[in-house]
Amino acid sequence: MSNEAYRSRILHVTSTNPLRYEYLVDGVLLVEDGKIKDIGPAQRFLQAGLHLEVCQHDPDYLIVPGFIDTHVHSPQLDIIGSYGEQLLDWLNKYTFLAEARYADVTYAATSAVAFLDSLLDAGTTTALVFATSHLQATDQLFEAADEKGMRLIAGKVLMDQNALPEILDTAVGGIADSETLINKWHGSGRLGYAITPRFAGSSSVQQLQLAGELHKKYQDTWVQTHLSENRDEIDWVAQIHPDTSDYLNAYEKYELVGERSVFAHCLHLTESERRRLADAGGKVAFCPSSNMFLGSGLLDFEQLKRDEIDVSLATDVGAGTSLSMLRTMGEAYKVCQIRGYSLSSMEAFAMSTLGNAQCLHLDKYIGNFEVGKEADFLMLDPNATDLSSRRIGLSETIEDELFVMMTIGDERTVVATYVEGNLTRQ
Repeated sequence: MSNEAYRSRILHVTSTNPLRYEYLVDGVLLVEDGKIKDIGPAQRFLQAGLHLEVCQHDPDYLIVPGFIDTHVHSPQLDIIGSYGEQLLDWLNKYTFLAEARYADVTYAATSAVAFLDSLLDAGTTTALVFATSHLQATDQLFEAADEKGMRLIAGKVLMDQNALPEILDTAVGGIADSETLINKWHGSGRLGYAITPRFAGSSSVQQLQLAGELHKKYQDTWVQTHLSENRDEIDWVAQIHPDTSDYLNAYEKYELVGERSVFAHCLHLTESERRRLADAGGKVAFCPSSNMFLGSGLLDFEQLKRDEIDVSLATDVGAGTSLSMLRTMGEAYKVCQIRGYSLSSMEAFAMSTLGNAQCLHLDKYIGNFEVGKEADFLMLDPNATDLSSRRIGLSETIEDELFVMMTIGDERTVVATYVEGNLTRQ
């Protein structure tokens, strides 16, 4: 029985609705066999007979749950910061070429490890991931995540039209590959499978129909795709699928909209689409840095909240400009400010931990430090840089301190990442 105790300041969200959190100025996190065994004030543990000198003691650090990213593209590390295009041109000029390289199995294997290491460096311990359209490359991503013990949901991209020939699959072949991966990896260890049409414009009617049938066959899989990111994209999808009433309907027709569906972006939804998405329980992945970088638009976060649509937070690398969820929280704040809504630091933090876990139906496993959950956690250093140290020194509350970390913090703020209680990055 492995048993480790960590003494530091500790913060985690205990409820998202209403928003509640627990902050321990001097706390102990007790981990046993990769699970949370106990959490509480250090004084309680001392009174119970725990010799606190055995704890790893970092009084200035802040222990928080591992961050969760609900929309990210593993093959796009090499095109972060690609200049000058909006969505459709950006895909054709940069993205599809980058993804074609994943036909090389050696390149795909080394890139999968580099991607996961970059997530862990940024403090992300769980992610919902788009791989490429290649069976082998997706298999290698799962293999690498399994070796690291990460909780990961991923899927082979389905796209049988309107892209480079090198990355197209076929309607039948893409679904067959997906089923192969489901049978190998879905529910294996901490891994899960997401059926992944890239977006409606790159999948034929037959492929979307077969994807819906596959999800119906494996109902505990997830569905991930894109929706209403760019106005030109919306017009283009309407031309590709003229028998649909709107963009969301291109997925509805094939039973791809439900409680386990995560739609990235959703910037330009109509009132009807918002209502139907809410009724179906579909989730939105808010990708602020990507939306600004590609000039796609600004999510109306407050409106989606009023519509009672669950909104998660995501990086969307490589249109997004960082894998850091801290930086992404800061970008979300800026988008919301422009829209007239002041996103609090604790609401952003809640989204990146327990809220994102709830959106992915993983909150019984991860998201906070509830006893029995998996011990994915981080140590954050608020004094990681001279600037943050100066600024943190003027903070009066944990909310103030968290706001500083999400506006000027980055990977340097994350000094250690633990997966199932094991130190993976430092």
